[in-house]
Amino acid sequence: MKIAATIALFCAGGGLTRYYLSGWIYNLLGRSFPYGTLLVNVIGAFLIGLVMEAGMRSTLIPDTLRIGLTVGFMGGLTTFSTFSYETFKLLEDGQLFFAFANIAASVAACLLFTWLGIVTIRAIS
Repeated sequence: MKIAATIALFCAGGGLTRYYLSGWIYNLLGRSFPYGTLLVNVIGAFLIGLVMEAGMRSTLIPDTLRIGLTVGFMGGLTTFSTFSYETFKLLEDGQLFFAFANIAASVAACLLFTWLGIVTIRAIS
């Protein structure tokens, strides 16, 4: 029960963070491209790299907190279902360049930032 409550609490925080952060990015850059979704997915990729590497390599992040952060916060923050829908809509609207740019940017940036999270922890531990 403690883990479920932790996940629920962190998920709410991740969802609110996604809402405000992606909204801020859309206000800055507009809605012609899914910038907000891309940003929260990249941040989530970086954070999961940090948290998992730190949690698995040391006792710095206890198991319950690691699960709360990864399943809860990152689960509420990252938006693969939104990414899929927005990409589909771009394809459906005939905006092939933006659809494939979104796919390439999302996959490349998230893999890069997951790696950066992992190497950051390895460098400091």
